Amino acid sequence: MNKVLDTVLLLALPASGKSEVRRYLELMPAEPRRQDFHMGPSVQLDDFPYVHMMRRIDDELVRLGHERVFFLSPDRPFRNPLDWGTLIELVNEDHEDLLQKKLLSPKSAACDLLDRLDQASVKVGAPARLGQLDKSRRAKLAEALEGEARKMVKEKQESYPSSLAGKTLVIEFARGGPQSSPQPLAEPFGYRYSLGRLSPKLLEKAAILYIWVTPEESRRKNQARSNPKDPGSILHHGVPLEVMLNDYGQDDMEWLLKNSEKPGTVTVQAHGKTYHVPVGRFDNRVDKTSFLRENPGSWKPAQVKAVHEGLREALDHLAGVVRR
Repeated sequence: MNKVLDTVLLLALPASGKSEVRRYLELMPAEPRRQDFHMGPSVQLDDFPYVHMMRRIDDELVRLGHERVFFLSPDRPFRNPLDWGTLIELVNEDHEDLLQKKLLSPKSAACDLLDRLDQASVKVGAPARLGQLDKSRRAKLAEALEGEARKMVKEKQESYPSSLAGKTLVIEFARGGPQSSPQPLAEPFGYRYSLGRLSPKLLEKAAILYIWVTPEESRRKNQARSNPKDPGSILHHGVPLEVMLNDYGQDDMEWLLKNSEKPGTVTVQAHGKTYHVPVGRFDNRVDKTSFLRENPGSWKPAQVKAVHEGLREALDHLAGVVRR
């Protein structure tokens, strides 16, 4: 029986097909998924819910007469690019909570979220902005966000498996930088920075499944999938154009692969150690995955075959490197 991959980092530019690939894997029966893709039942982590909540916090602060603290405006990038690291620290915390099966019943889930955002920010050198709010405004902000924050806590804790044995942890995020920037992308942009912020527990077991598209294709698909009535959706959220051009105008995966110490991996310097993280690329430069957002009953066999074979090739590479 194939040994399953322990931790897969599902990486790509926005709208490249990450969420669609994840859906395809989730819908596949357990044995074919193990045999063809070296993956067990998946356990999911994703930084997008935190991005969504950061924008929600900003919107509520404006309603309360305060300036935005995370983003320049609803359709513009982070005020402080260090928040790319803030997101990774939140993923690290979610991973540790998953390992410990940490159960919390905070009096206020929203206040707990605001504290977590500040603590993660400080770890990467950004200020604790939410702690600087006056008590009255912070209380009103927490009240407005309580329902959504409590739902996040509930969904997080309900996702804890009884055991991770035989399962594959899938962590999804997107990184990039301004389209005109030279390579390598300067910190805190790009995968080089964010991979280096992952915890040792993740880096020691991680392998990367990279969905490969051009920035132009990423922008096209982002516009096509955007549903303004469902901004918190994993499958249908849209990224503003200025963000696509300045945060995701390009990424650094190709540079990392070409400049790695070991072929087929990216070299990550972190925590006083060197990690060689395997990378398998699924070529989606010609769109193979958009149909996966539709009802499975409408999927055409030729479409499914193209996705299946492309993923099998990428994941076979990962499994081969991990075994060596």
